[in-house]
Amino acid sequence: MASENIRNPHTDHLLSPENSMLIIIDYQPVQVSSIRSMPRDELIFNITSVAKAAVNYNLPIIHSTVNVQTGRNKPPIQELQDVLGHLPTYDRTSINSWEDTEFKQAVKALGRRKLIMTALWTEACLTFPALDAIQEGYEVYVPVDAVGGTSVAAHEAALRRMEQAGVKLISRVQMYCELQRDWAREATVPGFMGVFDNSDGFNPEKVSDQAKK
Repeated sequence: MASENIRNPHTDHLLSPENSMLIIIDYQPVQVSSIRSMPRDELIFNITSVAKAAVNYNLPIIHSTVNVQTGRNKPPIQELQDVLGHLPTYDRTSINSWEDTEFKQAVKALGRRKLIMTALWTEACLTFPALDAIQEGYEVYVPVDAVGGTSVAAHEAALRRMEQAGVKLISRVQMYCELQRDWAREATVPGFMGVFDNSDGFNPEKVSDQAKK
């Protein structure tokens, strides 16, 4: 019983901590409160777990918000701030983050071609930058259970449109397993298990207080 030698993590066709990055867009109270494609408490738990996994595997993370500086919107939900508060956020006025200069430059500066992209809503703030990134030669992966739309129909139509353009649809657990790949990589196993733990002060039976406002 022996694992094969680790493949080159930079050129691996699968996601690895060395060849991918996470993008999180617009998980703010107004957007969360408008989600109708899945239970909001489940959405919050899932995106928070995705963020924790990215930190566990030391993925570069681009975190973007919309209209915070203009005063028209509030900062990200507290559950994400608790995980990503040490990182900068790129605030925009554009619905399509790919049309924001600072956001796009930040993505390109990291030099990684595999983008794990999450956003609210699926039909707009996720679809638009995903399609643009595909056009520019990036590989885009969407954890479908960590994103949401204003209706089930809107969410599913957006997923179909992205998939037709070449976006790869995955689940959050598939993402964790793909990054971990081998239980012999013991340093990240505790963090892997931690993304399933809801005993650290977050109750998945409740919607974020911010999301209720």
